Amino acid sequence: MNVEYEFQPAFTLMTANLEPGESIKVEPGAMVAQSSDLNVETGRSSKGGLIGGLIKSAIGGESFFINTYSAGPAGGWISMAPSSPGDVSTFDLEPGQDLYMQGGAFMACSPNVQYDTKFQGAKALFSREGAFFLRAYSEGGPGQVFYSSYGAIKQVGVTPDAPIIVDNGHLVAFTEGVSYEAQKAGNWKTTLLGGEGLVLRLSGSGKAWIQTRNLEALASKLMPFLPDRSQ
Repeated sequence: MNVEYEFQPAFTLMTANLEPGESIKVEPGAMVAQSSDLNVETGRSSKGGLIGGLIKSAIGGESFFINTYSAGPAGGWISMAPSSPGDVSTFDLEPGQDLYMQGGAFMACSPNVQYDTKFQGAKALFSREGAFFLRAYSEGGPGQVFYSSYGAIKQVGVTPDAPIIVDNGHLVAFTEGVSYEAQKAGNWKTTLLGGEGLVLRLSGSGKAWIQTRNLEALASKLMPFLPDRSQ
């Protein structure tokens, strides 16, 4: 589909221009404006049973429901934006290819893209990223995934000879072929007192996307200024 980006990278607005009969699946709350002739239907965001879907949505950080916007005979458009200030990027999915995203990064996708949650192992229980990532995959041909960040997005390459270290609050997405493990930022003194805690070592072969801001770090900065509800 024809997609336009405005106001990158701090306050990105994405507009999908739909051809007649074309559709796009959008995370609830992401729609900013749309042409008046689009039809919208709300359905479950993932396959499987009701209970399983609710559990996957809860641990994956995304809504249990998803909105599908479809254009009529004249086509149409829909503009979207993430909930926090930041950027939006497109990933083109080939059949049989997976894209992994942190919870909250997914914003929209083409109608043939599905997503579920993948447990990353006990090692991830010690990471602020959480123990689950969203896995997006395409059915019935190529598809597109539109994901967002807090701050700007930067793409980095990962190769067997050049693994990278990412602060666990800055990882947005990565392709299959890239694996990660949580590890200390340095020795125990650095881990406990250096402000980094655990970091993620990305290895293998593929691409990763990182964000320039950390939402959890912002929350910790604001916490002392919030009123104490216990008083």
